[in-house]
Amino acid sequence: MTRTGVDIGGTFTDVIVFNERTGEIEITKTPSTPSNPAEGVINGLLKADTEIADLDFFSHGSTVGTNALIERELPRIGLITTEGFRDVHEIRDATKSELWDAYEDVAEPYVQRRDRLEVPERVDAAGEIVEPLDEAATRTVARLLRKRGIDTVAVSLVNAYANGEHEQCVAEIVAEEHPDAFVCTSNEILPEMFEHERTSTTVINAALVPVVREYLTDLSTQLSDRGYDGDVLAMHSGGGVMTTKAIAYYAARIANSGPTAGAIASQYIAQQCGFENAIGFDMGGTSADASLTYQGDIEMTDEWAVEYGYPIMFPSTDIETIGAGGGSVAWIDDGGSLRVGPKSQGADPGPACYLRGGDKPTTTDANVVLGWIDPDEFLGGDMDATAEPAERVIQRDIADPLGLDLTEAASAVEQIAVANMSNTVRLVSTSKGYDPRDFALIAFGGAGPVHAANVATEMNIPTVIVPPYPGINSALGCLLVDVEHDLSRTFIADATPDVADDLEAAFAEMEGEIRERLAGEDIDDDEIRMDHEVKMRYTGQWRSLEVPCSRPIDDVESIRRRFHRRHEQTYAYSDDAQPVEIYGLHVTGSGVVDKPSFPTIDAGDAADAHRGTREAYFKESGAYVETDIYDREALGAGATIDGPAIVNQMDSTIVIPPHATAAMDEIGNIRITV
Repeated sequence: MTRTGVDIGGTFTDVIVFNERTGEIEITKTPSTPSNPAEGVINGLLKADTEIADLDFFSHGSTVGTNALIERELPRIGLITTEGFRDVHEIRDATKSELWDAYEDVAEPYVQRRDRLEVPERVDAAGEIVEPLDEAATRTVARLLRKRGIDTVAVSLVNAYANGEHEQCVAEIVAEEHPDAFVCTSNEILPEMFEHERTSTTVINAALVPVVREYLTDLSTQLSDRGYDGDVLAMHSGGGVMTTKAIAYYAARIANSGPTAGAIASQYIAQQCGFENAIGFDMGGTSADASLTYQGDIEMTDEWAVEYGYPIMFPSTDIETIGAGGGSVAWIDDGGSLRVGPKSQGADPGPACYLRGGDKPTTTDANVVLGWIDPDEFLGGDMDATAEPAERVIQRDIADPLGLDLTEAASAVEQIAVANMSNTVRLVSTSKGYDPRDFALIAFGGAGPVHAANVATEMNIPTVIVPPYPGINSALGCLLVDVEHDLSRTFIADATPDVADDLEAAFAEMEGEIRERLAGEDIDDDEIRMDHEVKMRYTGQWRSLEVPCSRPIDDVESIRRRFHRRHEQTYAYSDDAQPVEIYGLHVTGSGVVDKPSFPTIDAGDAADAHRGTREAYFKESGAYVETDIYDREALGAGATIDGPAIVNQMDSTIVIPPHATAAMDEIGNIRITV
């Protein structure tokens, strides 16, 4: 079987093709095409020697949904809600990202007030109908949406999580009065309490369906036209993949898919290398992402957002992102301080050294000036680039205004970039009770291996692991996942032994729905794995923690004990004497697919891979020093390298500073000890 994984990034589209029969791996990298993401994917596949018609499996991650939300490139959306609740979407939860900033403006709602329409109805918190749905008023609202040309409609009625009958009736009426409209209802998207969170998730999902459907249809068509006849799978934020049929309704699930693929690959690489605890560090052209694996499991979150105030409540890998990529712009603020990011030059025009019209200094330009990156070797020499523009823009915009020489300015840019990236690592580790010294740092992305050793030094992380193909690690992650669906449900009860039967019945019902979805995607019963979690909290608390459990549920006390341990780890506090409340249930169903296995490499000596020396600047030395250059493709298992050194390969550069050493293991990972 020939498998391919693709990651559509903000700067590059990465492709990995793995032939299971021969063990051969092909990788390609091509600039992304934001206006037509499918074009970048096809360009990358066409660069590979393997024909598209010969592919048996296609899975990809994408930033299309995320970028659409960030840039607000969305269709006009209508929202139908209960009379009197029109402004829930705009009022939000009344919090701000900067609590003490009186001048901060919150993000605009995704649905303008004039397009938020009300219908008379009421369901109470127990799911009982207090006021029947006014069907005549609903038809009037549906006709108004059609008259305004609004073809994307979200329905979120009060307490619909407890009883979705009215929402289903609204959806049916809209379908009758406005057949061209896409409608999604909150009781299908997120049957959980809290009106704002449920409404926000439903609105975002509705908004993304037309965007995602357009590019997936285009991609599927282009692949089919070239002979591919398999499923077009897409990574979703929870760490599995979905078919295009499922994504056509649950589009918000893939909004965080690219970074999630990287987190999956980090977990896989850490396990290969014998580490149960690992921090994934993905630095690309636009941003740096950090994720965390603890005791073999990726840390997850059930609430995240692209813009503060508008949460997406689908489960997602817990990823922190910062605008610190290779294309991040270095600039001087009004106070005369040097900053790096969050603005980025992206793929177009890119850093100045790319020769594509970029005229602002970036992190990549600074790395070129420091001698860490040879612009003649970008993409294995397939990309035109040169150092002169990098030197010019850093001298003009950074060195001259700050009274520094060129090298000092470039080094300052690098140090600030490392500080920014270290803060991202802190957000997934120390801020959540984890000690970075207990973890390995998995460095990937086109720019991650350049900076990883310095980030690890800053964070006291002892080991850095650079996988064989760091620039396409997220694409690799797309080959390592299962077809997956999950369901959440509000379930409020005291965590006492007498609730076990009710828990068992609820889990059984949720499992049945997931099995039905997976069967619709041609997954056999014997290929399905189910994971169960109970959301719990101390009685009277607001926030809850997810605690894993297994069926059959016959011992609630053991689940309580796991909750206390989890609370102690997360908040450094627990109290076994306090009553515990169950808040909700979560079930994940996975259709397990075969994973690729990669061959070991032959033993070798570093001398065989030595390709000369180059002058490179390191802060520890305070000067340019003669630095050994190695070709990673020629390094064999057991080869050791003392810093300072630079290891080149097609999709990335690895920088080993003077204080570090590196060794190649038998499966092709470079392990750096700092």
